[in-house]
Amino acid sequence: MDQVQYYDVNQIEGRSMAIILDNGKLETISRNNTKGAGIRALCGGSWGYTSVDGDADLEAGIKNASELAVSMNRSTPKEKIGLGAAAKRKNGDMPVIKINPEDIRTEDKVELLREIENFAKAKGIKSTRVSYSETILSTKYFNSEGNEKEYQTVKSGFSISAVAADGGNYQAGRESRFDIAGYEIFEKNDPYALAREAANAALELLKAKTPKGGAFPVVLDPELAGVFTHEAVGHASEADLVLQGDSVLAEKLGKQIASPKITVIDDPTLHEYGFYPFDAEGILSEKTVLIKDGVLNSYLHSRETAGIFGGESGNARAQGYAMPVVRMSNTYIDKGDASFEEILEDIKDGIYLTGSRGGQVNTGEGVFQFNAEKGYLIKNGEITDLVRDVSLSGQTLDILNQIRMVGKDVKLHAGHCGKAGQTVPVTDGAPHISISKATVGGS
Repeated sequence: MDQVQYYDVNQIEGRSMAIILDNGKLETISRNNTKGAGIRALCGGSWGYTSVDGDADLEAGIKNASELAVSMNRSTPKEKIGLGAAAKRKNGDMPVIKINPEDIRTEDKVELLREIENFAKAKGIKSTRVSYSETILSTKYFNSEGNEKEYQTVKSGFSISAVAADGGNYQAGRESRFDIAGYEIFEKNDPYALAREAANAALELLKAKTPKGGAFPVVLDPELAGVFTHEAVGHASEADLVLQGDSVLAEKLGKQIASPKITVIDDPTLHEYGFYPFDAEGILSEKTVLIKDGVLNSYLHSRETAGIFGGESGNARAQGYAMPVVRMSNTYIDKGDASFEEILEDIKDGIYLTGSRGGQVNTGEGVFQFNAEKGYLIKNGEITDLVRDVSLSGQTLDILNQIRMVGKDVKLHAGHCGKAGQTVPVTDGAPHISISKATVGGS
């Protein structure tokens, strides 16, 4: 249609498998095949989108999306959308998969999970659960500008949880590893040691006390600092949320918003769980420095938001062939120059929070609350008593400016991120960081 200024097509074909063992019982072996396409067309200020399952008639799909865009633009005209130019970048390296998970028999996978679960069945553990998943996904993309690309990824992962109980007191320990890797994920990580760690964590927490709440100097481990980076900083950096008035970082580009010791990066080129060689708009991936030495340096962009803000796109992602939205990939605080011992010595007295049990964040108001898996009291620069049921809360910009020291021990943790009803693989991380004062919740 002449009125349509742009269209693109994402074709997806994937195979996935999941196995779950619960208390030694095989609960699930599920397989799922996905095939279809998501098609967008742009007319004026309106997007038309349609999806087709199976072997798609792409020409018909483009026609349907175009007709929808034209109809929407005619009935409710909006300001014309100008797409940002496709950045000229070089193709990056693809991850090398050593062991195709489809070459391993299902029976062998189940048997391995049984062995792993046995290592979590320590004395005092009341229940255990082990899961494994694998996904092989092929993506083809083309648009009306002549851009054509395709790639395939293999991702796998496993998780182990153990629950200990003492009367009415139940405590859980959990370990998980997900990666852009094949079955060699069990060679890259020691699942038996991780199972023991999950069990030991649950048993230790049974004996731990709940600390008194208040404002204290705080040290965050790489996992919890990574969750803070993803949830409180990364989402607020997504340009579509900025446009919607739902980000505390609106109108702060080029301004000092954090301690000068903080640099935050989103990098889809890293061979981590959030990797992609090009995004859902066919833009080759590239590292984005969100915060540089405490200054807000960039937002994350789709082509539409890049056209508005003048940034560079490459951060549009979709679950399968759903409508693309601005998303993070591998997001982390860059390394500093402090050792963990120096951080503890500098804090002297406070609390050390480790791991994450979820939480919530309001990107518009810039407030958050996260639950730590464990906490340790810090006395005279030494880690002492274990505590449980602790949380960290505060205002994002206040905490960013209260960051006192940044370690040099960056670690990344893989997981999944939900937004706009879609879930995508991501990684987040950080080194150990210390905060001059933050609100810690307890009894």
